[in-house]
Amino acid sequence: MKIPTPLDPTASEKSESLPELHRPSEIKAYLDQYVIGQERAKRAVAVAVYNHYKRILSNHAKDDVELDKSNILVIGPTGTGKTLIAETLAKFLAVPFAIADATSLTEAGYVGEDVENILVRLVQVANYDIYKAQAGIVYLDEIDKVGRKSSSPSITRDVSGEGVQQALLKILEGTVANIPPKGGRKHPEQSLIPIDTKNILFICGGSFDGLTEIINQRINTSEIGFTKSLAKTEKEDEVLKEVRPEDMMKYGFIPELIGRLPIVSTLQHLDESALMRVLLEPKNSLVKQYKKLFKMEGIELIFRKEALIEIVRLAMERKSGARALRSVMESAMLDLMFNLPEYSEDFVVKITITKEFISKGKKPFMRRHRRSA
Repeated sequence: MKIPTPLDPTASEKSESLPELHRPSEIKAYLDQYVIGQERAKRAVAVAVYNHYKRILSNHAKDDVELDKSNILVIGPTGTGKTLIAETLAKFLAVPFAIADATSLTEAGYVGEDVENILVRLVQVANYDIYKAQAGIVYLDEIDKVGRKSSSPSITRDVSGEGVQQALLKILEGTVANIPPKGGRKHPEQSLIPIDTKNILFICGGSFDGLTEIINQRINTSEIGFTKSLAKTEKEDEVLKEVRPEDMMKYGFIPELIGRLPIVSTLQHLDESALMRVLLEPKNSLVKQYKKLFKMEGIELIFRKEALIEIVRLAMERKSGARALRSVMESAMLDLMFNLPEYSEDFVVKITITKEFISKGKKPFMRRHRRSA
């Protein structure tokens, strides 16, 4: 079922590539191929996305009931998959997708990036097809960084905090914004492009450091309800599930912005088991990617189990979740990748990665094909 053009129903010929309406189970099944763990979050996001695009259909039809827009707030530690979930959703739905960093945004009139420039990126990704852009997805990263430094309103203007929150309100809820085609600041002689944001799905993500302490103060416990045997990260994950709007207000968010993000999903820390699965299972896992790169040179790449365990151990030490896996792997494999074409020319057919190669940089085992006499 094709979704009608959000703004102009007479331009149906321009909306042929807009997304189909997928069931939540179908959305989650696709997320499962790329995002390890985070079961509750994936289910919540799948339902929210399904309802979002179903809302477009419903509001387009003549009906007395109009469904409200439901943007999504994703809270979780660094490297738990916030950006990956948004990217994977856009890939599955085949809609334009843009990422913006909230820390670069400023209130209009200040040096920095206008909030409306988020929409410029989306339009550019859609190759200036406004109809496609108006049903796209925007991921706004590090949204926690625009919280006020305190819960009390400031007398002075807050360029990077509350001012940005105020500027975000309209585009999150739905407004017709006039944007410069190439971004940057507006000027009187410039032709502007109108874009309606009412059907753009905004997914905001952040680590929200310190939020668990605020929640703990409200529920007056750091141990009650959670066994002392739980690891610190597990306790934090359990506490984070209890987040409420009043906690977000105390963190420094204005009530109006909280209201524009009614779907709140929390992600959990990735333990050793989860990181091992991230390393091996997704369609684009690092191990599968490296094996493919070596196979293209005619070389079979093998990772011993103890080598994989060492990669995970080093990643855990860096405390940046799945992001650390790539850092560890790229550091360990750099010299091997640099010499890969030469290995292929030297009749190497198999390379085995050992724990000593990962931890100490010792040469891996190499097997060469015997040259014909």
